[in-house]
Amino acid sequence: MARQERAVRTRRAVVEAAASVFAERGYAAATIAEILERAGVTKGALYFHFDSKDALARGVIEARITRDHRVPRELKLQEWVDTGMTLAHQVPRDVILRAGIRLSGDLQGRTLFGSTWPAWVEQSTALLTEARERGEVLPHVEPAQTAECFFGAWLGTQAFSEAASRWGDLSERVSVLYNHMLPAVATPAALIRLDTAPDRGARVVREAEAEHARRAALVTSEV
Repeated sequence: MARQERAVRTRRAVVEAAASVFAERGYAAATIAEILERAGVTKGALYFHFDSKDALARGVIEARITRDHRVPRELKLQEWVDTGMTLAHQVPRDVILRAGIRLSGDLQGRTLFGSTWPAWVEQSTALLTEARERGEVLPHVEPAQTAECFFGAWLGTQAFSEAASRWGDLSERVSVLYNHMLPAVATPAALIRLDTAPDRGARVVREAEAEHARRAALVTSEV
């Protein structure tokens, strides 16, 4: 058990170190040597978990995908809003997320290690499809097209915020993005019920983390 715990800690340290280097330098300029230095592990320990820089990049992307702060809502459009707002809240705080965004946009490298973009667009498409089935969106809305259009706008907003304030105002900018886009997507009845406040992402993350902690406590008590 102690050996397994050490292996988990080592893998986590390597993933976080790789994420910090990828986020700062991109895939091509990142080096195994710098990742090793930041992780504070031996080359053998790193290669036990990841046999190449490609595998490291995949590990960072997979770590990002597994971080889910989705909370079910009565309005599926609110879940769609929450997805974008929680990402905006996390970007300044989560180096693995920032690395995933940068790696996913690497046009040459992504053929080697994949991209988070398809999963994010697929999730948005599913939420918009369910919202349409519930009558929350306008008749002309096509879920897949809307999901791709919004995600492209979200990425552009993220890049603009990085350049302007190192993501310090990203939640405010994404709130503005939703406020401009939602009138073309949501029915009036749904629109007036949606919460797009800049602090929405922070509140949803706290709610999700509290629920995760509650479930973990239940499992522990049952054991």
